[in-house]
Amino acid sequence: MIRQRRGPWGILSERTAYENPWISVTEYDVIQPDGTPGVYGVMSPRNFAIGVLPIFEDGTTLLVGQHRFTLDSHSWELPEGGGPKTDDPLVSAQRELAEETGYRADHWSLFLEMDLSNSVTDEQAFAFLAWGLSPGETALEASEADLKSRRVSFDEALHLAMTGEIRDAFTVAMLAKADYMRRRESLPAPVLRALT
Repeated sequence: MIRQRRGPWGILSERTAYENPWISVTEYDVIQPDGTPGVYGVMSPRNFAIGVLPIFEDGTTLLVGQHRFTLDSHSWELPEGGGPKTDDPLVSAQRELAEETGYRADHWSLFLEMDLSNSVTDEQAFAFLAWGLSPGETALEASEADLKSRRVSFDEALHLAMTGEIRDAFTVAMLAKADYMRRRESLPAPVLRALT
């Protein structure tokens, strides 16, 4: 018997298949859109995904690199991490930038909201432009002990994303969206000046 509907999907039952402090996985017995029975799994992060595109006055940005356990490979990315769903995403973005790079920003603008890998997860992502940057001390977490940062031009970072050298989806999306906004001249004025 269908207990709930999600669009054309019918939910017969659900159970928590796995959970830890960072994620939970729910398994659903479903009636698929074509009317046949099936199973669907959804991974739900406990946090929002938070990303930051820091822009310096000279048109450079910061990439952070670390070894990603999931893929067993090194990854260059924009500063990003998780923020509690009970917190304002901006507060989480400010914390992420400071923790990973040591930089603080005087100005912030939310410029991208997206759903990440929406066939298997309900993760929501929020990305912020940050400018008016000043250096400080990092506060790396235990899982970030190998984190390195490098300052590159925005155009170099965009090139690395478009050629596949940067593969992190959130980073690629942030760089592509900022480039789109640059071409439409819809970035905040100080960021647009830095990138043109």
